[in-house]
Order: sequence, then C-alpha cells, then structure tokens
Amino acid sequence: MARYLMWRLLDAVPTILLVLTLVFVCMRILPGDPALAALGDNALPDQIAAFREKMGLNVPLWQQYFDFLGGVLTLDFGRSLMNNTSVLQLLAYNLPYTIELTVAAMVMGLVAGIPLGVLAATHRNRMPDAGVRVFSLIGYAIPDFYLGALLLITFSLNLGWFPINGGGDGFVDRLHHIVLPAMTLAFVKAAFLGRLTRTSLLEVFGKDYVRTARAKGASERRVIYRHGLRNALLPLSTGMGLSLLATLSGSVAIELVFNRPGIGKLLIGAITERDYAVIQGGVIVFALFVVLVNLVMDLVYIVIDPRIRVA
Repeated sequence: MARYLMWRLLDAVPTILLVLTLVFVCMRILPGDPALAALGDNALPDQIAAFREKMGLNVPLWQQYFDFLGGVLTLDFGRSLMNNTSVLQLLAYNLPYTIELTVAAMVMGLVAGIPLGVLAATHRNRMPDAGVRVFSLIGYAIPDFYLGALLLITFSLNLGWFPINGGGDGFVDRLHHIVLPAMTLAFVKAAFLGRLTRTSLLEVFGKDYVRTARAKGASERRVIYRHGLRNALLPLSTGMGLSLLATLSGSVAIELVFNRPGIGKLLIGAITERDYAVIQGGVIVFALFVVLVNLVMDLVYIVIDPRIRVA
C-alpha cells in the first residue's frame, strides 16, 4: 500500500507541473494590461511603470515562470493586483467555505441518492422505480444555478426561512447559511447517484452468487446489502469521485447565486478584474483538489478490490 501510494504521488508530479505551466501561459496571453486593469485607464505612465516594477511584470517571462514555480513551492502565490492583499490569505479565507459546501452537498447527495437507487433496484419496473427514474431525469435536466435561484426566491425572499446571502460567522449561523446552497448541489448529486446505484445493483443482482444466496434461503435484506450493495461499491466509488469533482465545479455558480464566499466566487471576481495572481492561485487550488480526489479514489479501489493492487 505504501509503495503504491508513493508511486501514485510521483505520477501526480508531472500532471501538477503541466497544470502550473498551462496556468502561467494562459494568464500571460490574456488580452489587456493587468496594470491598467488595477490602476484604471486614467493612470499616468509613471504610475503604470511603478506598478509593473512592484509586481514583477517587467522581468522576462522565463524569469517570471521560475519565480512563479518557486512561489508555488513555498506557498507564496504573490499579491492581488487589485488590493495588494496576499493571495494565500485570500485563498485561506475562502477555501473553508468551498470545502464545507462541497462536503455538505456530497453528504446530502449520498444520503438521498443511494437509498433511492436501492429502492428503485429492488422494485424494478414498478411505481417506486418509475418515480426514482423521473427524479433522476429532472435532476439531470435542471441547471443547478436555476434551481438555486428558485430555492433562493422561495425560501429566502418569500418565506424568509434562510439568509439571502453570505456564509455566516458562528457554527450554527454557517449551518443556517449552507442549507440552501448545499440542497441545490445535492439535488443533482442525488439524481446521479440514485441512477448509478440502481444500474450497479441490477447488474449485481444478475450474478450467479446472488442467485445462489437466494437459493440457499438468505434473507432479502442480506442479499441486497451484503451481496448486492457491497459488490456494487466499485462502480459507485467511481461515480462518487466524479460527483465530488462535479460538485466542486458546480460550487462556482452556486457561490455566485447565493453571494456566498468561496474559491469559485473569488476566481470569477479575479477573472473579471484580470487579477491573474488570484486567478493562478484559484486554479492551482482546483487542480490540486482534482489530483487529490483521484488519488483518494485509487486508494478506495484498493480497499474495495485488492486485486487492483496487483494490476
């Protein structure tokens, strides 16, 4: 396990380096001058020159690139071009909000999606199955930002049950603020995981060992959970990993809809203002999260099916 983990970490290094290089190149080929974006069109040439010198924009690109890589290794992402705040400080403030939203949405999606999938698979071609399939189709069809706007209008503006915007301060207040955004993302995740659970279970139910268990008189509950759901975990774990990444990307739109702090909202604001120091930091956080999720999923595969370790 330790050797496999070490090799997977080494495999991730070229991927991370490629992502860092692409981020750096893309930020440098964007149209517009960051100095003008920060100072405004009425800035004097001397002010622009001083700003570029201060932010290291006058040095050659190759030197900027190696300075950028060195900064990433030391967690020095530079300073925002807009307000001169440390990018690391901005990321440290916004990242917990994005993580808690992603985790809350995934937990809600799992708690709702997997039981719905089990219900549909055990009542195939009957009313519960039809209801779950309709729910899945609706979940696939409706955009999460549109659903978020509907929930915001209904439960915040009209009924006043939940806050309209913000992320909250204390623990209870943050829970109160996170309910609607997490429900919005969880709706889509529950639809996806419910359909995936149904498909995986139906495939497992057709296996010989399930028929043998039923022939030996095993209870239906034992067949479903010990022989069925347990052996459907491998494709389910793949779906969970993909769903987690989709939840993270979906949090960008949800943070904007609910005017909630987070990496997504920070990144969109930086793109609007052409603050590429913040853009670089935000994209790096997302890229590292993707690499981490893929690594965790590989380890989960080994726990579920040790034969993968040999392959």
